[in-house]
Amino acid sequence: MSPCATPSNSREIGQRAENLARDYLVARGLELVATNYRCRHGEIDLVMRDEETFVFVEVRFRRRSDYGSGAESIDGRKQAKLIATGQHYLKERAALPDNPCRFDIVSMSIDHGHHKLEWIQNAFEA
Repeated sequence: MSPCATPSNSREIGQRAENLARDYLVARGLELVATNYRCRHGEIDLVMRDEETFVFVEVRFRRRSDYGSGAESIDGRKQAKLIATGQHYLKERAALPDNPCRFDIVSMSIDHGHHKLEWIQNAFEA
């Protein structure tokens, strides 16, 4: 299913992209922990586990790649919000303070009619 296959609005497109990213990562051995985790700092699309590592995933979809990929749209300000949200998530779960974490990006686009998905592990550091 394509994120842009007859969606009614951008929220629906985003949800479809997150579902595709989730399925893609689960098929590669990650375990889903939470979706759309929100706190005062922001939102993380997917919280997953890769063995003992918590993986905070930002999902980006672009209809076209003319202005860069979804991954390129995650600037320093957005990274800071994701890091603060990830730290909040870990602090809420005090029993898990020693677990490592990483920040991944799943970038999806349609380029010349072809669907493209790119999984960038450890896209930036906290």
